[in-house]
Amino acid sequence: MLAEKPDLVARLLNTRNKSINQAALMQQIQAILAEDETHRAAIKAQLGREEAVAANRFVFDLLETDRIFHIDQIRAICIDYRLRFLDSHYFKNPTPEEAISKINALQKEHGTVLSGFKIMAPSKTFKLKNYDDPLLFAPIGNNYFYLIHKWGTDLSAYRKFIVRPVRDFGSLLVTLAVVSLLVSLLITAVLFTGDKIDQFMLIAFLFTFKSICGVALYYCFWKGKSFNNTIWDSEFSNR
Repeated sequence: MLAEKPDLVARLLNTRNKSINQAALMQQIQAILAEDETHRAAIKAQLGREEAVAANRFVFDLLETDRIFHIDQIRAICIDYRLRFLDSHYFKNPTPEEAISKINALQKEHGTVLSGFKIMAPSKTFKLKNYDDPLLFAPIGNNYFYLIHKWGTDLSAYRKFIVRPVRDFGSLLVTLAVVSLLVSLLITAVLFTGDKIDQFMLIAFLFTFKSICGVALYYCFWKGKSFNNTIWDSEFSNR
């Protein structure tokens, strides 16, 4: 007769029951879960706290190099994609539980309590002050930040090109000039029938450029819009 295969689950239960009874086990598990929930609640409170922190105490050997970024690199991405890099307490959407878990695990791994969290995301996801898809960072120090978690969907592949005209004043001016040139070519092709096409096109371009610049400037002042390179770390909605 062949020997029966051992029931590993039954053997585990038997070994456990010899060392600890079920009531004591449940008390230990309840205490562990309560402690974990306390830590998670503290992390959520810290994310919503307005506090200036320059650095956290990380264990250098445990840091992953592909998660360390300097403020200049963060600034460049924010300007390219018209994003903001602000304190986490401005973030109006709930922080996902996965991000809380990663913070909790990171704190245990490094034996510290993290604070001074920053989030990189589009302006609409922040509760911005009025002047009359997200990345969670923690400061390391010396203008370096550690990427903790990314959530949501990726940015549109076209976002960088869509916001390019408002990257800075020079980009806006070039865009307006190109648009004016295209409109001038269209006007010349439709309306002009004489010989002096160059002169007509120059006049059409100057008139069109002046008009489009006026509309663009009026819109920017009316809506309180500014350029990517000035708003990336601004906590105001219209500055």
